[in-house]
Amino acid sequence: VVLKIIKHYQEEGQGNEVVQGVLLGLVVDDRLEITNCFPFPQHTEDDADFDEVQYQMEMMRSLRHVNIDHLHVGWYQSTYYGSFVTRALLDSQFSYQHAIEESVVLIYDPIKTAQGSLSLKAYRLTPKLMEVCKEKDFSPEALKKASIAYENMFEEVPIVIKNSYLINVMLWELEKKSAVADRHELLSLASSNHLGKSLQLLMDRVDEMSQDIVKYNTYLRNVSKQQQQKHQYQQRRQQENIQRQSRGEPPLPEEDINKLFKPPQPPPRMESLLIAGQINTYCQNIKEFNAQNLGKLFMAQALQDYNN
Repeated sequence: VVLKIIKHYQEEGQGNEVVQGVLLGLVVDDRLEITNCFPFPQHTEDDADFDEVQYQMEMMRSLRHVNIDHLHVGWYQSTYYGSFVTRALLDSQFSYQHAIEESVVLIYDPIKTAQGSLSLKAYRLTPKLMEVCKEKDFSPEALKKASIAYENMFEEVPIVIKNSYLINVMLWELEKKSAVADRHELLSLASSNHLGKSLQLLMDRVDEMSQDIVKYNTYLRNVSKQQQQKHQYQQRRQQENIQRQSRGEPPLPEEDINKLFKPPQPPPRMESLLIAGQINTYCQNIKEFNAQNLGKLFMAQALQDYNN
């Protein structure tokens, strides 16, 4: 499955192009075994009649005919510098997890993998977030009531990769034919491009967060302003009723003040949580890059000392 995901990205992924596919397998005791996968085909806007659901059903029907695991257990997606905490991923994973409780999403990072270590992580939506998504109420009050923060939106599931003996033999053969002439190239500290790109993406997300904060502060100011208008209106009505009472006139009829002053619509807060989660991911990437370079530096120094 891992090799198929990597092959899919190498064939169809270009730059920040995201590739996606379906995971197949079965549930055994308390673990989910992913034993097969197939990609979503790339299609353009011209392919308006392409039906992804129908395509998946036909693929699983074909796999069942040749006696290959065909049970749907989730999906996978590549990521560009860790940019996967998005509303699209949230909606897709909710649909999968709502229909198939055991569903996971595998996130493959080709840029980290190219640095010498496989980057593959599995995520699920937490039960709290699933309840909020079912209600489709992303107001500040609803998220606060459910105690939802970006830290408890997704839960990471540990991954254990097991290969067949034939796959192990093939990997050894591939390693012998590897194009890396000098293994010391893996110790290169030239990751400034990756670090710079991660910092740029981090700054873009911080700017988005700032804009979202401005929107929320504007909403709070409008609420405060409306409260003052309500208070002033009620005071005027009270004074007028006192004057009418002194003249022996009946008081003014009761009015629904909420109809006169419609409360401003609070901005949805889910996007802010997703942006916060993405900022946290970029910070983790930068920390990993720095730790990786520090490890390479120590290793290179150790190799130099050994050679001396």
